[in-house]
Parts: sequence; C-alpha cells; structure tokens
Amino acid sequence: MGHTIREIATALDAEAAGNLDLVVTHAAEPAAADADALALAMDARYAEGIRQGAARAAMLWQGADWQALGLEAAIFVPRGRLAMAGLSRMLDPGPQIARVVHPMALVDPTAEIGEGAAIGPFVTIGAQVRIGPNARIASHVSIAEGAEIGADALILQGARIGARVRIGDRFICQPGAVIGADGFSFVTPEKSGVEEIRETLGEREEIRQQSWVRIHSLGSVRLGDDVEVGANSTIDRGTIRDTVVGNGTKIDNLVQLGHNVQVGSDCLLCGQVGIAGSARIGNRVVLGGQVGVSDNIFVGDDVIAGGSTKIRTNAPAGRVILGDPAVKMETQIEIQKAMRRLPRLAATVAALQKAVSLKGQSD
Repeated sequence: MGHTIREIATALDAEAAGNLDLVVTHAAEPAAADADALALAMDARYAEGIRQGAARAAMLWQGADWQALGLEAAIFVPRGRLAMAGLSRMLDPGPQIARVVHPMALVDPTAEIGEGAAIGPFVTIGAQVRIGPNARIASHVSIAEGAEIGADALILQGARIGARVRIGDRFICQPGAVIGADGFSFVTPEKSGVEEIRETLGEREEIRQQSWVRIHSLGSVRLGDDVEVGANSTIDRGTIRDTVVGNGTKIDNLVQLGHNVQVGSDCLLCGQVGIAGSARIGNRVVLGGQVGVSDNIFVGDDVIAGGSTKIRTNAPAGRVILGDPAVKMETQIEIQKAMRRLPRLAATVAALQKAVSLKGQSD
C-alpha cells in the first residue's frame, strides 16, 4: 500500500505542490529512487541525485524549484530530519506479530495480559506479570515474575525483563536487551586495594590477598514512559532502591547502566556509553558514543559530552565537555591544538639547547 503526496504532506503539516494525488510506496535516496519512491532531498546538495534517479516526487528543502528538477510533485520541509521522523513513522509497518497469545508462548495463569496484546512464540511470562493493552512482544522474550509493562509496548526478539521491573507506556526494546539483571556489587571482608587507592590516590601500604563477597540486588529497575532501549544494552537492578530511567530517554545499543543509576528525562545515551553504579544523570543530557561516567557522581541537566569523554567528577548543568578527563569542550580543543604543536616545540627546544651548548663551548 502507498500514500498520496497529499496524505504525507497533511501528516507532516508541510506545504506541497504538483500532483497531490500521486501515490508513493516507499522512500529512497534521490539517485537510487524509482518511479514509485519519494526521493529524500531535503538539502540542495542532493539536487543532482534527483536528476540521476527516476523519482516523480520528492521531499525538498524550502524554496526548491521542483519543476526544474523534473518532478511531478514535491513536499517542502523546513527541518529535514524532523520530517524524516514523521515520514518514517508513516512508512514503517513494524514487526508482524499477531494480536493473540501464540500457542507456543508460556504464560503464567496469574499474569494479566491487556486487551489487544500480541504475544509471539516461545515467549515466557512469569507469575503476577502485568502487560498493558496493545503491547507487542516478539519471540523468545522472557518477562520475570512481578514485572509491569505499560500500554503500547514493543519488545523485540530475545529481550529479557527481570523480576519486579516496572516500565511505562510506549516502551520500545530492541533485540537482546537485558533489563533487571543483578548489579555488579562486591565487597571484601577487609579494606580492599581499590578502597586504599581511592583514599591515597595511588599509594598502597602492601599488596595482600583479598576475596570478594557478593552484595545481592534487592531493588529493581523503573523506566518511565516513552523510553527506548537499544539492542544488547543492559540496565542493572538497584541494590536497595531501584535503578531509574526518566520519561522520554533514548538508549542506544550496547549501553550499560550500573546498579542504582538515576537517569533523568529526555536524555540521549549513545552506543557503548557506560554509567557506573550510583551515578546520577540530569534531564536532557546527551552522552556521545563511548562516554564513561564514574560511580557516585552527578552530571547536571543539559550537559552534552562528546564521544569518548570520561566524566570522573561532577559536571555542572549546561556544560559542554570533551576529553579524558572531561573538561570544557573549548579547553579540550586548545589542548589538542597544543598537542599537535608538541613535535615542533620539541624541535625548537632541541635547537635552543644545541645553540646554548655551542655558545658555552665557545665561551
């Protein structure tokens, strides 16, 4: 099934021109677009691609001369990526999961399954679980005892939801994610080498044998509404209180949230971010890929951390940071400039040393 240009423009609240009854079935990059595609060229840089492809309609930047590009219809958008969000929502059919409980699913008789829920094959749902209406749960998902999942959830293949985890509405969980595993929490009977190093910042009286005693995780995990968790990401349960993720936060693939971590609302945590136990992250924080956050520190509201930044101390609200250890981005840029000058500086110093040495010999 396709959509007319009129339908798409109306859904996006966008201006359109040309044959508004033209039907498109899919989106494509301009140069690869066929006659049934909506070419995506929201920037003038992609105009040449339209001429190379066969699209009859395109999504274009504001003010584009669509007729000069040989198109029969066009949609004009002021903010391309935002329009992409709406268009992709229209065109994405989503996973095909029948709106029934599959006969090969194992559902505990005490579980409550909301109206219109879709439960795929080989799903296991434990005792006292509550699944909201219109939830879609794909194959091989396991949901442990006492978990609660809100309305309109989408949980994809192989995800694991632990005991007593509470999740809000419109949750999206990608394949292989694990929410509610035990936290990584251990202690030694005597003061450990790690504790000693933290106190002395490097000094050790002696190196001695030590063994680790497990601290069990009695808390769980609580996720707000509109949270997304990427493939193979993990969120550990809390030790006593719950690990918490606020409304609207989006978590990429391969992200690790340790026990007791508190993440605010509308955060964006990119791939391979690691947040150590008991760290607190404010609202609207953006952590680029491979950012690391030390345990027991606070990252304030609206902080933006560039990729591979290592946050070892509290970061004040609104700060833009970069580097290891994290500093203001402009400071890190100056550091990088200075590092690039080091070979030249070293050569200058060597030349000065040689000149001083020669002068000393002549004297």
